Amino acid sequence: MASAIPYKIDVPNDRLERLRAKLELTDFPDELDDAGWDYGAPLADVKRLTAHWKDGFDWKKQEADINKLPQFQTQIKVDGYEALNIHFIHQKSKTSKAIPLLFVHGWPGNFLEVVKLLPLLAKQNGSRTPAFHVVAPSLPNYGFSEGVKKRGFALRQYAETCHKLMLQLGYDQYVTQGGDWGSHITRVIGLLYPQNCKASHINYVRPTHAPVFVRSPVLALQHAVTPYSEFEKTGLARTQWFRQEGSGYNEIQRTKPQTLGYGLADSPVALLAWIYEKLHDWTDDYPWTDDEILTWVSIYYFSTAGPAASTRIYYEVGHATDSSRAALGEYVPHVKLGLAYFPKDLDVPPKSWGRALGPVVFESQHPDGGHFAAHERPEALVDDLNRMFGQGGGAFGAVKGKEGYS
Repeated sequence: MASAIPYKIDVPNDRLERLRAKLELTDFPDELDDAGWDYGAPLADVKRLTAHWKDGFDWKKQEADINKLPQFQTQIKVDGYEALNIHFIHQKSKTSKAIPLLFVHGWPGNFLEVVKLLPLLAKQNGSRTPAFHVVAPSLPNYGFSEGVKKRGFALRQYAETCHKLMLQLGYDQYVTQGGDWGSHITRVIGLLYPQNCKASHINYVRPTHAPVFVRSPVLALQHAVTPYSEFEKTGLARTQWFRQEGSGYNEIQRTKPQTLGYGLADSPVALLAWIYEKLHDWTDDYPWTDDEILTWVSIYYFSTAGPAASTRIYYEVGHATDSSRAALGEYVPHVKLGLAYFPKDLDVPPKSWGRALGPVVFESQHPDGGHFAAHERPEALVDDLNRMFGQGGGAFGAVKGKEGYS
């Protein structure tokens, strides 16, 4: 079995110079006089960010700050594929009974989504609140993990990668947290490895339909007789907006990721605009700084596999035929489930819908926040974890001998 070794990011200077040269030669499109965000990323914003990326943004400073994190790399062998070098953060608690927590990001997120959680969780020593060992990988094809060169790497394979990483680190039982693809991947982990994954908390709740009598008669009856709350009505409107006005990227990445990839790989400004639009539209008025935006985009631009690789998950999952696809919106048994609803997420279903996803032991409804909950509202997410896994919580003691308390 491969062992984990310390890892530091070190983007060569020649790549930085090549980026500056490409930014200098950018040809921008025109824009309608009255264009708004509904048309896409505004020209003035993209020009400002491009200028800052070229002349003001200091990647090496950002790199140095990231390298203060406890980063590692190891090899993981996924069935049917060559071994992959996987990059991950591993923050261990000093508490012997700390709960192993696997944090999984999505697109266009990255491993940095966990960063604001780390100092909050590091303060928890297992006295009043549970302590956690935190593992946050860069998924294959993302960040500083290796890319996959063979078709078919879908939810089952991403789940296997994360599961084997936890086993390699000595965590035979663990819990998970995820949003976006991280929500789907962690649910597939629960579907495939329920003897190891004992509970999951997700902040992207995406059932495919309302509960039906054939599968969930009690929930279906409750749904039929209980009117939606104002939060749920607003959530359904947000979901409808996203599906009508915000999901075009999904159709492209699900059907023709290679064609899109030429623009993302060759044009840093195309990559910037493609991601920046989502950072704006998918958050709840989060005050992104230019450096934050450019750090996230740079993670994609300088990624080991290149930015185009990150889009392939959409195609592979969309064309997969194995049973793991059921975890996208159906019931996953045996694994205790926590659901967090943020009003500006992309799908905000009624709670009766979410309860059809598994044995729900925790729910939270937040007054604000969007799709990137760990980055936008880290305190709220940590509070969720504390209430779900702490004493009296629905998943307290889920990991045998690891209750999180000293």
